[in-house]
Amino acid sequence: MSKENMTAPELANIEVKGMTRESFMLKSAIAAGSVYGLSTVAPFVNQAFAQGGGGDVGVLNFALTLEYLETAFYTQALKQVKGLDSDTMKLATTLRDNEAEHVSAITATIKKLGGKPVAQPGVDFGEAFANQKSFLMTAQVFEDLGVGAYNGAAPSIKSKEVLAAAGSIVQVEGRHAGVIRLLNGQKIAETPFDKGIEKSQVLEKAKPFIKG
Repeated sequence: MSKENMTAPELANIEVKGMTRESFMLKSAIAAGSVYGLSTVAPFVNQAFAQGGGGDVGVLNFALTLEYLETAFYTQALKQVKGLDSDTMKLATTLRDNEAEHVSAITATIKKLGGKPVAQPGVDFGEAFANQKSFLMTAQVFEDLGVGAYNGAAPSIKSKEVLAAAGSIVQVEGRHAGVIRLLNGQKIAETPFDKGIEKSQVLEKAKPFIKG
């Protein structure tokens, strides 16, 4: 599928490497967002966990995979994007630090539950760091992806403690998304509610974008 036919083409530039279950789910969620729009991510992730199980540790490892990518995204942006203005640089630094703290917190929770934290996947962000504009546009869709992924995974969480922790993180991710949308001159929310889409539809459309 050409980028002209995608709802969020910025996501198509992001290549997640690795074949863990969590990496595959994230690749599929990214593909869903790029083809159908970010509002489809939450329902897709919800269906994936409902059908695939994995328990709270599985949900946390999926969240950890996402947080790894977000941390890497802002870390690389600060090194690679030329000509960032001071406000954008400060924002990127704050977001990087927030995401790194999320990684630490989720890792500790997984270990506390007796689980094994998933390894950090490789990732290629494509042309996201070409300039400040492309960085901010990719950051916008990436943060929207994160919010959708957390909201989609939440119904599968059994532990009230884990659910509360995830809720505290997604609130921060939502603030990230809102600030970046304002910087990009976008509406904070396109619609009052997200619309769902069947997992089978997403996977069919996602095949060209899911790479090992």
